[in-house]
Amino acid sequence: MPELPEVETVRRGIAAIWEGRRFVEVTCHRAGLRLPFHENFAQSLTGRRIEAVGRRAKYLVVTLDQGLVMLGHLGMSGRMVISAKRNSPPGRHDHVVFLTDEGIEVAFTDPRRFGLLTLCTADELATHPLLANLGPEPLEAGFTPAVLASALDGKATSIKVALLDQTLVAGLGNIYVAEGLYRAGISPLRPAGSLTRREIAKLVPAIKTVLTEAIAAGGSTLRDHRLPDGELGYFQHSFAVYGREGEACPHCDCDIGRTGGITRITQGGRSTFFCARQQK
Repeated sequence: MPELPEVETVRRGIAAIWEGRRFVEVTCHRAGLRLPFHENFAQSLTGRRIEAVGRRAKYLVVTLDQGLVMLGHLGMSGRMVISAKRNSPPGRHDHVVFLTDEGIEVAFTDPRRFGLLTLCTADELATHPLLANLGPEPLEAGFTPAVLASALDGKATSIKVALLDQTLVAGLGNIYVAEGLYRAGISPLRPAGSLTRREIAKLVPAIKTVLTEAIAAGGSTLRDHRLPDGELGYFQHSFAVYGREGEACPHCDCDIGRTGGITRITQGGRSTFFCARQQK
């Protein structure tokens, strides 16, 4: 599933061609994806001016004129694909196609159909069921060591599982939690409430740095992620631990034959990768 950096790169790609333009045609090629499309979805968007393309956690937030908002989630395999010319007929998995007054087409493509597109008003946004319970944005100034320390206080669950809780911090997923914990030198097995203030003071900037670097690299392309122009992300080439079971981490000089290198375990039904020597 795309995480914050992948969604942010998609946001930037479509913002560059959508903001300030109008949708002159919106075509739905099915009744819905993970959720049914809003009644009169295409008609409601047609003719609207796009004021801003934002992001909240892993959601795209497209603000249009007259107070209409389109929320989007890429699901497991969703993509926004830009085409400078009309693609007729649409591809097999092009479920919604947006055409702007500049003649540029964007297709929401989703082979697995776990994504979603829905509508609400700007007034409903803060209390929308998809967004209402999300935690702070990790790249914003409000995500501080003090805020994270308060959220982790007394939690017996592992720090890895705690950081995946979207009510605690928004947008993090398996990849960037693993990489952030590695950079902070913290074992994913530690109870969340056991982290010291000093450790949390290292973890928060580690998370911010890894997310910032991943966005600059276009995100991580492991299977489905592409930028809207079709380019691949390449942060996967910078992974220290994620997906590297049995290998040495970048800062390790241990005997892999003896230690087994980077360890992979399962936590909360998800794979966890870490270096037991570097992360305590």
